[in-house]
This record gives sequence, C-alpha cells and structure tokens, in this order.
Amino acid sequence: MVQHLELEQQFTTAFKKMARRADLKAYVEKTPELNRILRQAALRYMAGDTLQDGIAAGTKLVERGYSLSIEYIGENTLSVSECEQAAAEMKALIYELKKAGIPARVSFDLSHIGLSIGKSLAYSCLIDLAGQTADTDIELFISMEESGKTDDILSVYKQAAAVYSGIGITLQAHLLRTPDDLATLTSPCRIRIVKGAYQEPDNLSISRSPELNQRYLQLVEKAVQQGHRVSIATHDEVMINSVLEREWLENNHAEIEMLYGIRPDLASRLQKSGKPVRIYTPYGQEWYLYLCHRIAEYPPNLYQAVIDMVSKQEMNNNY
Repeated sequence: MVQHLELEQQFTTAFKKMARRADLKAYVEKTPELNRILRQAALRYMAGDTLQDGIAAGTKLVERGYSLSIEYIGENTLSVSECEQAAAEMKALIYELKKAGIPARVSFDLSHIGLSIGKSLAYSCLIDLAGQTADTDIELFISMEESGKTDDILSVYKQAAAVYSGIGITLQAHLLRTPDDLATLTSPCRIRIVKGAYQEPDNLSISRSPELNQRYLQLVEKAVQQGHRVSIATHDEVMINSVLEREWLENNHAEIEMLYGIRPDLASRLQKSGKPVRIYTPYGQEWYLYLCHRIAEYPPNLYQAVIDMVSKQEMNNNY
C-alpha cells in the first residue's frame, strides 16, 4: 500500500512537470495526430475551442440549475498584443453572457492578460474588464498560479478590488503562506479555495495528505467565519461530506465549485438535493496544461483519458 501511494505521488509529480514543459507542448501542437488524440481526451474537461462552445455549455448548465464559472483558458502570455487579444476575447465573453442573460463568473489567470510582462499591464486589463461588468450579474474571478506569482497576483487583486468590489480571488490550501494571505483579506470578499494544482517545493507547500485536507477545511471555516463569499472547490466526496456536516452551505455565503467533466454524478446529486453548486467551465485551444493538471490531480483520470483518445463517440457530460 505504501509503495502504491509513493508511485502515485511520483506519477503526480511527473505530470505536473510535464505540464510546464514548453518543448513537450510545442511537440504536441506540431504533431497533428498526437494533437488530435490528446485534444479528444481534453474535451472531457472543456466545453470546446470557441466562445460559442463555452456559451452553449454554460447555457445548458444554468438551465439545469447550476451556477456558472467560465474561463477562456490560457496563461503566461508574453507579448502585449497577445495579452490584449486575450482581454478582447474576455470582453466578448462578457458581452455574450450579458446578451444571453446568463449570470456567471468569468475566471482567468492574470498572466493571460499581462502579469508575465508586468503588474501594470495586468491591472490595466483587469480594470478594463471590470468596467464591462458594471450593473450586471457577471463577476470577475482571478485564478491563482505558481507560488512565485502569488505576491504579484494578490497585489493586483487588492488594488483592483478597491475600485471594483465584485472581483474575486483564489487561494491555494497547499501553500504554507495561505493562512496569512487569507488573514490579509479583511473585508468580506469573494474567495475560491482550492487545494492547488502546481508543483511546489516542499519548503513552500504541503503535499496531498490528511494534513492538507485538514488545512483545507480550516481555511474554509475561517473564510466562512469572516463573512466571505466562499467557493469550496473540491471533488473529494469525503471533504464534501465534511462540509455538509458542518452546514457551511446553509448560510448563503458558501457553495461547492466543481470542474466541468469531473464527477458530474456527484454535482448532480448535490444540486438535486438543493445544495448550491457551481461548475467551472473552460474553453479555448490552450488545453495541454489543463489536461496534464487534471490527470496529475487524480491519476486514475489517465485511464479515462486513454479511453477518450480511442473513442469515436461525442463527449457527453451528464449533469
């Protein structure tokens, strides 16, 4: 049993490293047949390539009673023009959500809209996007990235949230610093708490373990006590049962957030029992990193990925 757990941890570490390998990503993109079969696997976890795909999937989820978080996926954009192009896509997404009357959360990485170039560009794009959501049921939500970006992400978030209060922030439970980061968010905020998908040094993080589960629950409890609106982002049924036992979902300030394509059976069961459930639904062509992370966080997803690669059937997520 111990050997199996060690092997699984090594597998997880390997896939997280693969996710950051630009050479592997480039090879996949330049190899048509490999690109095709891996994209087929990624489609289990994504709405599709285009804005229209994202809106179509999001509309169905909202019609079935779920809250929606939607993301035009991408990160680490390294030119101003590409950052502006990404921000323009997000503006178009906000416009289409407004036109369709869909209340939603638009999620994104700050490095997709300028952080890898500089905080000022990321802030400028963020404020511009926030202006598009004024007087709507659409909120912006910043995802968290590698620990080396955390200070800059929190800095840009706090600066922008002082102007537009409807901006949310993600915190990663596996980082040792996160309790202190949560303590700095003194006024009621919109917060998503995740375990954390990035490979981090041992001196900065806690590996997947009962200790991390306990840390996660402690952070959620603290955030709820502080009056924040909290998205409890997990698919771990044991963790969700702990949340239900503590009745954190009963105060209208907390919800379960789950990734598109992962445990739709559990999401459906929770939603039908009257619990608030939000589905995080990405779309776009930057699926390589996302697929690697989905396999890394739960290694048996590799089995499903292989099945999806050889299947000729259209993907069907039954929510």
